Amino acid sequence: MSGHSHFSSIKHKKEITDAKRGKIFSKMAKLITIAAKEGGSDPAANSKLRMAIEQAKKANMPKENIERAIKKSSGGLESAKLEEVVFEAYGSGKIAIIIEGITDNKNRTLGEIKQILSQNGGKLAGGGSVKWLFERKGAIIIDLQLQAEELKDKEKLEMEAIEAGAEDIYWHAAPEEGEPRQRHDNILDVYTKPEELEKVKKNLEGKGTKIDSATLDWVPKEMVEVGEKEKESCQKLFEVLDENDAVQDIYSNLKT
Repeated sequence: MSGHSHFSSIKHKKEITDAKRGKIFSKMAKLITIAAKEGGSDPAANSKLRMAIEQAKKANMPKENIERAIKKSSGGLESAKLEEVVFEAYGSGKIAIIIEGITDNKNRTLGEIKQILSQNGGKLAGGGSVKWLFERKGAIIIDLQLQAEELKDKEKLEMEAIEAGAEDIYWHAAPEEGEPRQRHDNILDVYTKPEELEKVKKNLEGKGTKIDSATLDWVPKEMVEVGEKEKESCQKLFEVLDENDAVQDIYSNLKT
């Protein structure tokens, strides 16, 4: 099983340009603000906020930026306007796509997403017409190369994940910035029931496993294989969508 957010691949890129970093920080700040607005500003009591802060720290987002984003959640005009949005769409080769975002103007963002889709071989789909092809899952990413020597063994790491409560596991390669996919898979995706994400994460960390990220993802029930032309078109669409300030995560059932 696979199908992590295409946006999450930035976690595995060793070098990110300043412009890209600024855009990522802006998106993470919105995620932190809306998480704090919905569940309170205490990370210990708000798992969504805790995960958002962990993601921000992994991306080396400055502490003051994180604190500022949390403060914005308490009564400010900016936070009052922010809302989460979800769009369902199709790409080239009838690839199913779920786009999650945070915006201060839903109608403007809807118009922008429609335009991006129409210019890149995609089209907006009706509510529910795509989501049924996906399942909501807890998703934990583990980089084999970042583990202690005793855990740099695929079979041992797999066993640790299963014992920790994983529903499914999947190895894949981590592309570097501007480089083709690596020959050897070294990234382990660990899937859990949504309500068990925190428990499995803590179980793994308790065994000394270093977690790259832990998020709630839309995971496709089945992957769809298309031709190279359609695949390139979809990848271009994902890149353009990712450039949009409101877009947080992009999920698809494209087999890469």
